[in-house]
Amino acid sequence: MEDMLAREAIRDVIARYTMAGDRLKIDDFAACFTADANLESEHVPADRAFRFEGLSQIRAWQQGWLDSAAAGTPVHAATFVRHHLTTSQIEITGDGSAAARTYWQAWTNIGPDHAGIYLDRLRKEADGRWLIAHRRVRMDWEAENSLFRTAIPLSREAKGNGTNHASPG
Repeated sequence: MEDMLAREAIRDVIARYTMAGDRLKIDDFAACFTADANLESEHVPADRAFRFEGLSQIRAWQQGWLDSAAAGTPVHAATFVRHHLTTSQIEITGDGSAAARTYWQAWTNIGPDHAGIYLDRLRKEADGRWLIAHRRVRMDWEAENSLFRTAIPLSREAKGNGTNHASPG
């Protein structure tokens, strides 16, 4: 029963991440991560790679996307984005630790835009919440006319540097 409840809590945090990211709800997005979390890309061209270390970098990255959109200079051409989660395999790896692999696909104005896998390590916090401690966003495919191809370079320009600003997929 405990494993079943853990798996459901993990599915919930994975879904909350997706919903908050698509809606640029920064507090909700940040609440999905441990304080020492890492978020990084995998299988993307070097100019679109990212790695954020710690909750403050993850939060600042999301804030940059929100600020760019509010200023009328969004970092991508999509007028909407929806990440859809499909198959998810969750393994309880220890007392208060788990690993998950979840397939995702992003839809935008053009239809299917890009897709991949979230590779997560999760941790149960002292207050009982399961949170993402490390997420690798692996991109396996993108449309030739993907509306997200500009997102990472433009988000770097918006922040005035070339590091730690990117899209979670």
